Amino acid sequence: MLYVISSHIGNLGDITLRALEILKKCNYILCEDTRRSRILLDHFGIQKPLKSFHKFSEKKEEKGILEDLREGVEIGLLSDAGTPTIADPGRELIVKVIEEGLPFTALPGPCSLIQGLVLSGFPSERFQFLGFLSKKESEGLKVLRSMLFFNGTSICYVPPNRLVSTLEYLYQLSPVANIGVARELTKIHEECVRGIPSQLITHFKNNPPKGEIVLLVEKGKIEEEEIPLDELLPLLQESFSLSLKEAIKMAAKLLGKPKKIIYNKTHERIHKV
Repeated sequence: MLYVISSHIGNLGDITLRALEILKKCNYILCEDTRRSRILLDHFGIQKPLKSFHKFSEKKEEKGILEDLREGVEIGLLSDAGTPTIADPGRELIVKVIEEGLPFTALPGPCSLIQGLVLSGFPSERFQFLGFLSKKESEGLKVLRSMLFFNGTSICYVPPNRLVSTLEYLYQLSPVANIGVARELTKIHEECVRGIPSQLITHFKNNPPKGEIVLLVEKGKIEEEEIPLDELLPLLQESFSLSLKEAIKMAAKLLGKPKKIIYNKTHERIHKV
């Protein structure tokens, strides 16, 4: 049996009683960093073998793990912080387990993207998670645009050394966007700051951020003065692979205007060219 186990994201007290029970019964535990997982197990007096399992070793270890599962070995897949497979290794192993019909289950627990969403106070009826923001500027900008245009709350992870530059990109794209930055979640210095990009840029230039960061963008109305229609439509087409007709419909929602007005403006421009 494979147990997919969520762990605390900062406060050791957030590990669940069920997770502790399962960790005690496992024959061995897969974890991204054995040193970090050993701190958790030692704190609760759990002595079990730990095996390194990260994105560089996942494929190599897969065969042996599947053989053990076929033989009835009890294995735990433990995240360093949060939930396995959510911006963490483990998904490929789970896919193989499903394909082979081997038994597995997942234990619920902490997840920083959900914690950040709750603390932000942003709408939670519809949200999207975009993982870690790409280091490549072109890809990162594309993701940030999609966050601004999404009809709900958008969430991604950003390293502290790139937070201010990311906020500066958001300022260029939409100066009045409502942004949330949650960091050091469940820890002593937990912080969730909300505001428009310029306010957050000033805050984090004066208070250089540390720790893991959750960036949230609230759905908002885009002003045509911020992003002219002749720029907005191509952005929507590129970001979401939309036809011009679909982009016009989406732009109408973002600008809070009737679709007919956007359609007429667009075709007036086309005929002038």
